[in-house]
Amino acid sequence: MKVSEFNYDLPEELIAQHPIEKRDESRLMVLNRKNQTIEHRKFKDIIEYLEPGDCLVRNNTKVIPARLYGKKETGANVEFLLLNQIQGDIWEVIVRPGNKLHIGAKVFFGQGILEAEILDVMPGGTRKVQFSYQGIFNEILDRIGLMPLPPYIHEELKEKDRYQTVYAKYEGSAAAPTAGLHFTPELLKSIEKKGIEIANVTLHVGIGTFRPVKEETVENHHMHSEHYYIKKEDVDKINQAKQNGKRVIAVGTTSCRVLETIADEKGRVKETEGDTQIFIYPGYHFKILDGLITNFHLPQSTLLMLVSALAGKEYIMKAYEEAVKEKYRFFSFGDAMFIN
Repeated sequence: MKVSEFNYDLPEELIAQHPIEKRDESRLMVLNRKNQTIEHRKFKDIIEYLEPGDCLVRNNTKVIPARLYGKKETGANVEFLLLNQIQGDIWEVIVRPGNKLHIGAKVFFGQGILEAEILDVMPGGTRKVQFSYQGIFNEILDRIGLMPLPPYIHEELKEKDRYQTVYAKYEGSAAAPTAGLHFTPELLKSIEKKGIEIANVTLHVGIGTFRPVKEETVENHHMHSEHYYIKKEDVDKINQAKQNGKRVIAVGTTSCRVLETIADEKGRVKETEGDTQIFIYPGYHFKILDGLITNFHLPQSTLLMLVSALAGKEYIMKAYEEAVKEKYRFFSFGDAMFIN
């Protein structure tokens, strides 16, 4: 299967540069796989499509302010993007400009409250870095770090919390699970009041989520690895819904990837922790997922391939064509789609 089959034309003005004022006032495109229909609604109308006993599975990871601007000992400017915490204060980071930052070089951030030493050059040009500081690392990041917005967003984010879901809990992501950005506390309360179970998974989203597919054929692409875990109380909710013949609906592709990684062939899950490199593209057999809430994804991306696997490529490409025509807002701060 050719990667080029997942291309579409997107006018640049449809790439959302900032979140809309009220999260659940974004638009919602509803796809009904059985009837092959397309509806246009508001996101808060999602409650009409959820039934008592259904289980909504969301990713409660929290984005860390992973972009840091510092200076080398020479005074030259350097940008760090934290990728993975390897162990303790040792991290894998993307460095710009990286060609002159050799092993042993030091970088200082926030007038010296955070210091980094380059330990190694890793495959792909990232750096292994040891941080040193006084105090608590995450508190220092909150003071001097910036949100690692995707490369297609060129405007500054005025409020940091708008790149977090309202239920974000466990720090560790370099990017937000953006399908969850549409939910408000009020909408979540209404959903629970209707008798819909809400379960959590935690998958720490890596910056690899923005990396384009460089292979010509889909099958040759290798996914980046991301760490996840799920607790027993959430496992029980998901299994109960399945046992009762109700639907398991993922909020976002990250939740979907965790569920499909951990489910057995009967669609049952268990308490677990691990790393996933699951790559879902057309031809994949879903083990547990019945529905998906998601945003509109980049052309030729693995996420567009995932939704095409669930709903069918032709149907998805037709829906994207209609979204462009109807001037939906695209990508991280954009509108939503419900695949039913």
